[in-house]
Amino acid sequence: MFASFILSFREGLEATLIIGILLGALKKLGQEKQQKVIWLGAGVAGIFSILIAVILSYLGATFEGRSEEIFEGIAMLLAAGILTSMITWMQNQSHSIKNNLEASVNTALLNSNGVALFSLVFLSVFREGVELAIFLTATAISSDNSRVIAGAILGLSAVIILAFLLFKSLFKLNIAKFFQATRIILIFFAAGLVAHGVHELNEAGLIPSIIDHVWDINHILDERSTIGEFLKTLVGYNGNPSLSEVGSYLLYFLGIWISRK
Repeated sequence: MFASFILSFREGLEATLIIGILLGALKKLGQEKQQKVIWLGAGVAGIFSILIAVILSYLGATFEGRSEEIFEGIAMLLAAGILTSMITWMQNQSHSIKNNLEASVNTALLNSNGVALFSLVFLSVFREGVELAIFLTATAISSDNSRVIAGAILGLSAVIILAFLLFKSLFKLNIAKFFQATRIILIFFAAGLVAHGVHELNEAGLIPSIIDHVWDINHILDERSTIGEFLKTLVGYNGNPSLSEVGSYLLYFLGIWISRK
């Protein structure tokens, strides 16, 4: 539940910040009447994001046996890839997001193009929604669906409350420090997705285990226990991992370290 809460809160906050920047740009240009386009685009993007989440959940439920293992493995690796690109992009481009969005709004208004403004909002928010749908799908594979949904609802509810306080200027949040802190959590979460994805593909026979169990500490901390399941969802804990699973986990951190050079 904690993982889905963090993911939902961060993705929801990013979408909220985008909407806030766009609304602020309209206010600067004296075009508050166009705010309805912003909210319409955000609302439609939210609906489509929910549809994507439902479709992914339905697809996951239709597979069985080896097909299910392949789907789960691919879903986890895809989620890890998207999450990593998001982390890297935010790290490198966060300082210019506001200027780029404001420039896009200015261009749309100068051309009197409501469709362009709608598309800008829709695509910006829809991207966050699709990312969240994929992340939650991957999270649900290694956790209880009800917990994942509960965490997502709590995360999005927290965003709504925070957004109200921010827009009313009743609360100030150091966005840079918040994203830096959650970035560390998400790196571990993405590494866990990679390892778990490799584990599923081990089970499906697509990636060799090399050594089936490098160690087995389930008698110390069972991966099926409450703490074990929490760590499994958050950082990809496995009490008896294969060598390829351990290798992929370590290689992911090596890749993140190299990318910062």
